[in-house]
Amino acid sequence: MATPFPGGGGGVAIMAGPMNPLDPSPSKTCLKNSPVKSPILIFFLFHKAIRSELDGLHRAAVAFATDEDSSADIKPLLERYHFLRSIYKHHCNAEDEVIFPALDIRVKNVAQTYSLEHEGESLLFNQLFELLNSNSQNEESYRRELASCTGALQTSISQHMSKEEEQVFPLLIEKFSYEEQASLLWQFLCSIPVNMMAEFLPWLSSSISSDEYQDMRKCLCKVVPQEKLLQQVVFAWMEGVKMTDRHITSKDGSKVLCQDSGPSTSVSQIEKEHCACLSSKTNKRKYTEQNCDLSGSIVSCPIDEILLWHNAIKRELHEIVEAARKIQLSGDFSDLSVFNKRLHFIAEVCIFHSIAEDEIIFPTVDTELSFAQEHAEEKIQFDRLRCLIESIQSAGANSSSSDFCMKLCSHADQIMDSILKHFQNEEVQVLPLARKHFRPERQRELLYHSLCVMPLKLIECVLPWFVGSLSEEEASSFLRNMHAAAPASDSALVTLFSGWACKGCNANFCLSSTVTGCCPLNGIEGDTSQPIRTCSAEEKPFSVQSDRDVANGRPAKHSSISLEKNVASPPTENVNTLRLSCSNQSCHVPGLGVNGNNLGVSSLTTAKSLRSSSFSPSAPSLNSSLFNWGTDVSSSENGCTVRPIDNIFKFHKAICKDLEFLDVESGKLNDCSETFLRQFIGRFRLLWGLYRAHSNAEDDIVFPALESKETLHNVSHSYTLDHKQEEKLFEDISSVLTELTQLNECMNCANMLVDRNDALKKYNELTTKLQSMCKSIRVTLDQHVLREELELWPLFDKHFSVEEQEKIVGQIIGTTGAEVLQSMLPWVTSALTQEEQNKMMDTWKQATKNTMFSEWLSEWWNGAPASSSHSDTSESFTPAGTGGCDNLEHTDQTFKPGWKDIFRMNQSELESEIRKVSRDSTLDPRRKDYLIQNLITSRWIASQQKSPQATIGESSKGEDVLGCSPSFHDPEKQTFGCEHYKRNCKLRAACCGKLFTCRFCHDKVSDHIMDRKATAEIMCMKCLEIQPVGPVCRTPSCGGFSMAKYYCNICKFFDDERAVYHCPFCNLCRVGQGLGIDFFHCMTCNCCLGTMLADHKCREKGLEINCPICCDFLFTSSATVRGLPCGHYMHSDCFRAYTCSHYICPICSKSMGDMAVYFGMLDALLASEELPEEYRDHCQDILCNDCDKKGKAPFHWLYHKCQSCGSYNTKVIKVDSSSSHCLTSNQ
Repeated sequence: MATPFPGGGGGVAIMAGPMNPLDPSPSKTCLKNSPVKSPILIFFLFHKAIRSELDGLHRAAVAFATDEDSSADIKPLLERYHFLRSIYKHHCNAEDEVIFPALDIRVKNVAQTYSLEHEGESLLFNQLFELLNSNSQNEESYRRELASCTGALQTSISQHMSKEEEQVFPLLIEKFSYEEQASLLWQFLCSIPVNMMAEFLPWLSSSISSDEYQDMRKCLCKVVPQEKLLQQVVFAWMEGVKMTDRHITSKDGSKVLCQDSGPSTSVSQIEKEHCACLSSKTNKRKYTEQNCDLSGSIVSCPIDEILLWHNAIKRELHEIVEAARKIQLSGDFSDLSVFNKRLHFIAEVCIFHSIAEDEIIFPTVDTELSFAQEHAEEKIQFDRLRCLIESIQSAGANSSSSDFCMKLCSHADQIMDSILKHFQNEEVQVLPLARKHFRPERQRELLYHSLCVMPLKLIECVLPWFVGSLSEEEASSFLRNMHAAAPASDSALVTLFSGWACKGCNANFCLSSTVTGCCPLNGIEGDTSQPIRTCSAEEKPFSVQSDRDVANGRPAKHSSISLEKNVASPPTENVNTLRLSCSNQSCHVPGLGVNGNNLGVSSLTTAKSLRSSSFSPSAPSLNSSLFNWGTDVSSSENGCTVRPIDNIFKFHKAICKDLEFLDVESGKLNDCSETFLRQFIGRFRLLWGLYRAHSNAEDDIVFPALESKETLHNVSHSYTLDHKQEEKLFEDISSVLTELTQLNECMNCANMLVDRNDALKKYNELTTKLQSMCKSIRVTLDQHVLREELELWPLFDKHFSVEEQEKIVGQIIGTTGAEVLQSMLPWVTSALTQEEQNKMMDTWKQATKNTMFSEWLSEWWNGAPASSSHSDTSESFTPAGTGGCDNLEHTDQTFKPGWKDIFRMNQSELESEIRKVSRDSTLDPRRKDYLIQNLITSRWIASQQKSPQATIGESSKGEDVLGCSPSFHDPEKQTFGCEHYKRNCKLRAACCGKLFTCRFCHDKVSDHIMDRKATAEIMCMKCLEIQPVGPVCRTPSCGGFSMAKYYCNICKFFDDERAVYHCPFCNLCRVGQGLGIDFFHCMTCNCCLGTMLADHKCREKGLEINCPICCDFLFTSSATVRGLPCGHYMHSDCFRAYTCSHYICPICSKSMGDMAVYFGMLDALLASEELPEEYRDHCQDILCNDCDKKGKAPFHWLYHKCQSCGSYNTKVIKVDSSSSHCLTSNQ
């Protein structure tokens, strides 16, 4: 077999040369696991050959892009890519048709993702060919773009194959026995078109090492059925011709005659063999014996054989239309499945007939002649009719209506009319040209190559059907034309075709023997004594889906084709025509054994994929019902209410926008601009960081939520692998950017150690490589995002309620730190419309409704703290000048005065407001007490708020400020700070104007509480200068002296000792590494919890209470807080002291730990005690605090055991002195 383009002939040397040399040593995979041991591992060899070809093509494209010779020819590269696309397309189609449906029966939710990836890769091929066929080949930007596109294609396919090797192949090996794997591989090979198999296997053989070749050969010996003829066909392909001796039929129809070589049995050799199938003299039709000289009895215009195909298709379509009408008249839908199978079969025939015309006949006759639009319309009509039938089948008997019958007949009539018109146009425009311009030999070649467009498994069904529709003379002529056109190397293949055709003859004689003078099998060497399939009248050449398949849920459209005409009871003549019989001495030609296999599916998927030169990623054409479950519900997005989870996926839009920027702007880096390179790196770092946060959220939260649903197991594994591969791409780009930065600095250095021209050449090579990598990451992530939206988005509608989605959104946001949010929100909103921004923020606020997120957002977005916020109150837990009372009353409709209003009130007005609060029954008692207490003291507080203003004004005039001296955290080491914090500055309290190291130091000596968020000035303890608050000293003498390692602009908090982070949902600074690292924020409890407490018991705003022991407010407490199993909290120190004498929660009375040992001790104690006689029969009604169940327990003055859970944490609710049944179960 020849290479897809000439070996010489100019162009770039690397493109014109042979395929890249391969490592002769076996791959690691093959050394460990040979295909002989597991047939499915032969796919590793397929992948190795494809990777090698991709790598060679990409290097050729890069060489073309960097070659200064503008006259370099792109045609060799174009031809090699045409060949690779054909190979890879059929490889993918066979996987979609055979491997993935079989895997989906055993392991759900794996196959669809890979099928979607196949379509994305097809789109990449189409985009590449648009570029290769453009008219801008001499422009530098074109060459760089070409190198980028080839790199993106290589990356996409390589990643896809790596994922298959990591996820799919191990599952196939685990879930399928050796025999089942062999069956799948054989079906895979039988699903690839015959003309492609003749090119694929030799190409594969030349792409692997000798050891791998021997392993593959041994594997195929076991995979191919043990029939001599089938073995000869496959190994003739595998060993027949070298790539340098064979040219393929390209898309434009150009073709070079193949040089055939290799051992095979010729037609003349077959003719010399003795024929075992003698002609019967009892034929109903007069049979004229013909000699074996093929040239003398063939019609002068073999191309007219196309008319026979047209007539057969029209006859079948006519019967289908009649069957549809009979269904309409009878209203009987019981045989609808058989009708659907007939429709599938004729659809396959029509589609492959169209492919043969588009790729073989029309380009040869007239390059400008095309019926592609008609073929596409016919495909759409078949799809509509098939969907209509499947919809009525899935809806059940209740949906059988006259409306459906009318649609069925209408669609059938439309198909019939369009195909009749199409055939008529072809017969008028095409056939006369073919008769005029081509000799009979060339016409026969075109017909033979048209037949070989179909895969073996379809040909086995089509040939008996087609021959069964012909007369004896027409059938004989068809076989003679086929034998005359087939090359000598295809003798075994054409013998197989002849035997299959013989099964469709109408008379009681062997059709093959009348054509070649012998029985097909007798021309094949080897023992024929083993059991062989026949084409006798009792055998049905087309198997029907078994009841077992139906019971196992096998989709109807995956079944084999059936030609039994029992749907509409066609005329007797047609029935007799389709009863395919031969003589008692039938042709001993083996069948493939795949059409009735439980693991097999129809080749309709392949045909439809072949019909279209491109896939639309926005509307994938997944023809298998296996892939319908994920896309059926996607339509629910249109016009429906916005789901909370949708707003998380809004990040996809921002990611795609930045990916486009990197892809486009990377082409401008060759200008060597240091400023532009720095900007580009900054944008890349931002995208990488935010993508990592997004992918981590999916891996840690979204995907586990999907996997938790029983029906969605394995649905996200492929996407997790995507994230790993994408992270590697980001790392590679980062490495190249680092090299570029260093090289740019070197080039801008006055003392360059290397030649500037060499450095510039290296720089251009790196920028070309970077542009290719940016294109690859864009394509990879675009396809990843698209598949998520097609496959995963609909699952949330189907399997998750709105509340569950809000919880997932809350978990994602709860692991996102303030710094990430500050970068993420402007980045996301810049890619959204105003309406999308509003919807996203509404969803976020709904998910964080129990938190201080809105306050944090307002403070950060506006650049200043809110004048009245919940966070202020929570931080200081005091109304003293913080505006906290305003926020506490935000939901109160009876009391909303601010501090200025309170200051203006007289005593009677103030008392009136206090009485209103006291009478308000809607307020929580604790809040009511809090408000009344603050109102009583409000006049004094307001007066205190007024006095500091004068103090601040006076001190600003240059007078000394109290506390204007350094303090030390460690006096011995002279470390600045205080006993509470290590820091290098003091805060100037806004309330009193004095300087304190921290708020605790202020509160310790003051009669009011400091609001640190109101701090506007600090004093550097090194230079003692008062200055605006900030992370470093602004005095020149300090030289940018840092105030602390950590500084929070919102809390005005400094810490030079511990790891601290600001939680945007607490709106406070907390001790820890950060959200998503060692803490997360629970949106229900409104508190930061350690990651180990992910499965805690939630209580709404559980931390916004006082400690039940010391009554300190827990939310703002600096002491360690401990969570109890019941969901309540207390200080850890308080917990240790309290549990010395108690084991129940002081709030809800639940046990605070595992009390099994203690309760066991009580059991032993009670067993050893003996109650007085008068109390032994007494019972007590009890309520268990742990399980909340009521029950009875024997009388005791202290301990009462719950009979339901065994707890002694109970309380007596009634003493029953008359009952003696004390051991009844709890209720």
